[in-house]
Amino acid sequence: MIKLDIAEVAQRSSIPASTLRFYEEKGLIASAGRRGLRRLFDADVLDRLALIALGRAAGFSLDEIALMFAAEGPPRIDRQMLVAKADELDTTIRKLSIMRDGLRHAAACPAPSHMECPTFRRILQAAASGAIGGARKKSAPQSSLNDSSARVPNRTRR
Repeated sequence: MIKLDIAEVAQRSSIPASTLRFYEEKGLIASAGRRGLRRLFDADVLDRLALIALGRAAGFSLDEIALMFAAEGPPRIDRQMLVAKADELDTTIRKLSIMRDGLRHAAACPAPSHMECPTFRRILQAAASGAIGGARKKSAPQSSLNDSSARVPNRTRR
């Protein structure tokens, strides 16, 4: 089998050598020896790296991905784990779709103020309850939407 040194694997996979070494430490990939100080890998490591990239893109953690890889042989991909991740993605997509639609509505809303718009108020309620935008911290005190002392800081990204 063809052996690739770590620089070749990094070039072909577009993954930095430091990440390859980290993946090796985590047990996601294994070197097949050394040429001098450089690690050597079997050429099929490129397929394994592609599977890791696909798993990461789907939102799997490296630990979850590691569970799918046997020490030898083909990956053991748990179909139930795939279904669970697909369901999680469906939930995320629904939340993001609600957020997108709300932003579009807010941008085109004819109400004189967003706070006077019933649709925008429903979006605020959903955000306050944690239904969109992630879970709320339970330790944070709940304030009324009409409470003028409850101000949201204006944060802009640069």
